Amino acid sequence: MGLVGCHVSVSGGIEKAPQRAVDFGCEVMQVFTANQRQWTPKPITDEQATLYLKNLEKCGIQRVVAHNSYLTNLGGFEEDKLEKSLKQFEDELIRCERLKIPYLVFHPGSHLGKGEDFCLRQIAKNIDRVLENLGHIHTILLLENTAGQGTNVGYDFEHLRRIIDYSGNSEKFGVCFDTCHGFQAGYDIRTREAYEETWRKFDEILGLDLLKVFHFNDAKFDAGRNKDRHHNLGEGYIGLEPFQWIVSDERFENLPMILETPDGDEKWEEELKILKQSRL
Repeated sequence: MGLVGCHVSVSGGIEKAPQRAVDFGCEVMQVFTANQRQWTPKPITDEQATLYLKNLEKCGIQRVVAHNSYLTNLGGFEEDKLEKSLKQFEDELIRCERLKIPYLVFHPGSHLGKGEDFCLRQIAKNIDRVLENLGHIHTILLLENTAGQGTNVGYDFEHLRRIIDYSGNSEKFGVCFDTCHGFQAGYDIRTREAYEETWRKFDEILGLDLLKVFHFNDAKFDAGRNKDRHHNLGEGYIGLEPFQWIVSDERFENLPMILETPDGDEKWEEELKILKQSRL
């Protein structure tokens, strides 16, 4: 059965996140390791890192997922912006290693008019540059599927497959499946038939072994609209039942399932209880 949690604030220091996660009822958690909207965020001190790891062990959180900055575009081509993205991505991986975070989720990138294949190749090439610079790292890079808005790539399972195949470090990749994004890109999971067809396609193109994390979000718009607008579980066009299917699906046993729904502080505790009950 799936392990449920939510995206937890690191306000006041990342060392505070584990207790916040426990207070919500999390078994797993997702965090930003630094301010996601700044190119040069405030660094984590040695004292904070040590306290974070101590608190994580004490609180019993089973798995941690980091989410990369929204500023990064590894598919870009403008030299100054690309260099910022590469530096940010490298720094993020260094923080993940330091904090012993096993997974880093990131949005693949945007082609900005250059075309999808150019962008997919650029993402793979730039990730290889970062990995070559860093040397061996333990953190697995999780490509997050996108809703297909704007010039973003990653809305098609084939896009994710091609990034992995274009890279010289295919063993360092996994996938994070966002339910709202997938639904908006046309991967319907509302009926049992559609649900099974989506996972059949995923397995055929990527392989279910690459699926490491879920983002749980209902959708404010109907399927195939390419709009990245999250809704609370059961209040959008996906409905509650598909999330109950996923959390109790034996194929996804022990995978982190992270809530990113709106009104987090007000509803996450309630949503987590619903998901836990669905596993019974």
